[in-house]
Amino acid sequence: MASPFKISALLLTFCVSISLTLPVRSQTCASQTFTNNNLYTHCLDLPTLSSYLHFTYDAANSTLSVAFFASPAKSSGWISWAINPKVPAMGGAQALVAFKDSKGVMSAKTYNISTSTPYSVVQSKLAFDVWDTRAEEESGVMRIFAKIKVPPELAAKGTLNQVWQVGSIVDAAKGVLTIHDMGAPNLNSKGTLDLNGGKSVSSGGLDSRTKRKNIHGVLNAVSWGILFPLGVLIARYLRTFPSADPAWFYLHVFCQVSAYAIGVAGWATGIKLGNESKGVQFSLHRNIGIALFALATVQIFALFLRPKKDHKYRFYWNIYHHGVGYAILILGILNVFKGLDILQPGDKWRTTYIIVIAVLGGIAALLELITWIVVLRRKSSKSTKPYEGYGGQSRP
Repeated sequence: MASPFKISALLLTFCVSISLTLPVRSQTCASQTFTNNNLYTHCLDLPTLSSYLHFTYDAANSTLSVAFFASPAKSSGWISWAINPKVPAMGGAQALVAFKDSKGVMSAKTYNISTSTPYSVVQSKLAFDVWDTRAEEESGVMRIFAKIKVPPELAAKGTLNQVWQVGSIVDAAKGVLTIHDMGAPNLNSKGTLDLNGGKSVSSGGLDSRTKRKNIHGVLNAVSWGILFPLGVLIARYLRTFPSADPAWFYLHVFCQVSAYAIGVAGWATGIKLGNESKGVQFSLHRNIGIALFALATVQIFALFLRPKKDHKYRFYWNIYHHGVGYAILILGILNVFKGLDILQPGDKWRTTYIIVIAVLGGIAALLELITWIVVLRRKSSKSTKPYEGYGGQSRP
């Protein structure tokens, strides 16, 4: 049977490996099909809002055929794909919008977005010709289809500024769209589309800032979300086995110190991102992150004040150490899920993290049962052990 030390090492390797190989997206545009069997030359997995763009550009007549896929924020919501003739931004965009009308039938409309703030979104003709517009829905995913006459000045450049968006509510009778969420995925849903190669460079999705967001997310998921819980499991359960002493202690310290070092890097990245974000705040996520950093710092430095086992204050130190540790455990897992809600990197990220936590929880439940069995057997053995009298003879 493998020793507790080997089991812990395998668990650590398994969890870290999973955290570093989490998939990015739940599906790709290449796997999507069309009800009318349309074929498009290019398809793109857009970097935010789980959105996809299929398109074909005919340079001979400057015609762009597009199919945009996205899920609205709510079933009663809307999706939009737009071209901005001047900049990759919402202001001044010429938008195609899909939603369900008052009869529950999918409808495709065109909207003009003003350049002044607050933006006004008005249903009207666009600055260029659009035809064959239609919309459909399947399994909660809305689709917009259209053909667009690309203006000569944009056709000459070979690129377009594209903006995409999803919203939660629409007044179908009046055609009035409610404002979308202001989370990072919504604010970063813009980029430049290469008409010839199909490449998309998102102004908010592939730059250094977005890379820092992804690094921030991975660092914190590995530290607070995986390594720290694993360290708690090692400390709580493996010390029950005499053969694991003192290996469990060093494994526990290794996990927690590593989690703290990685977490500090993730925390610092998050603070920098927050300072760079103008008008965008995630207060709860930020406050939990600060609390985690403070509690973990106190916890690490408490190692230097750890009394010996027979010291009269060791009992109180244990209460403090365990209490703060479990607080960090709960807050860390909670904040990982808050971060996933903000970044929205793809369903498989959340699913994989849930699986990792479920595996750790299942291991904890199994070890809890084994621990209780071991402890009860020890108590039973002590209570039934014969009393050793004088001369080593058992007393009747």
